[in-house]
Amino acid sequence: MEEIINAVMIVPRSLFSLIALFLITKLIGRKQVSELSLFDYVIGISIGNFAAEMTINMDAPYVHGIIAVIVFGVSAYLVSLLSMKSIHLRRWIIGTPIVMIQNGKILEKNMKKVMIDVNDLLEQCRSAGYFDLNEIEFAIMEANGKISILPTSEYKPLTPKDMKLKVNKACLCANVIIDSVIMKCNLKNMGKTEEWLKQELKIKGHQSTNNILLATLDSQEKLTIYQKNEDINACNVLE
Repeated sequence: MEEIINAVMIVPRSLFSLIALFLITKLIGRKQVSELSLFDYVIGISIGNFAAEMTINMDAPYVHGIIAVIVFGVSAYLVSLLSMKSIHLRRWIIGTPIVMIQNGKILEKNMKKVMIDVNDLLEQCRSAGYFDLNEIEFAIMEANGKISILPTSEYKPLTPKDMKLKVNKACLCANVIIDSVIMKCNLKNMGKTEEWLKQELKIKGHQSTNNILLATLDSQEKLTIYQKNEDINACNVLE
């Protein structure tokens, strides 16, 4: 009987743990779910461990786990605030970028500082699309462990500016239809009405939005429509 009660109690404990973990993560910021620094990584796995422990360990007082999550979360939040105000603290806690390749030469001394070997360096360069180190002018390891690469002049991508071409200014597209539903707020922000949208749809051969999965509208009033295609069998070329 006791085992059944403990099993049932896991449900509310899990929900409360999830809510506490979500609120603390919101407090810490989005960096917790993107590229992590060493400090963020330690905080993240610690809070996750606390949440799991207070969910399944029925012998441990639940409030102790909540307090631990709050303490770690608030500590991370305060450290983030202090790091924004103090460059020295930010460098000590988060770290600083370190040059791995300079003027086409591998800096072995700096590689030893971050405990990375040549194979790891080559792997990250290949992941960035550089299979030949002769194409790299600078390679810098960021605080989160990723390597940013500046190619040599002859291997830089050609841009419209290099060719002296005049191009339209880049702009964001608004999703005006999602899953056949008109996004009224997005449409209003683009300065258009539902009547205008429906008229444009008719011009493009759509009498309703039922068969539209997504429709986007840019600042040049270009309406792009993506139709539903459940009847199409996809072929997975990666298998």
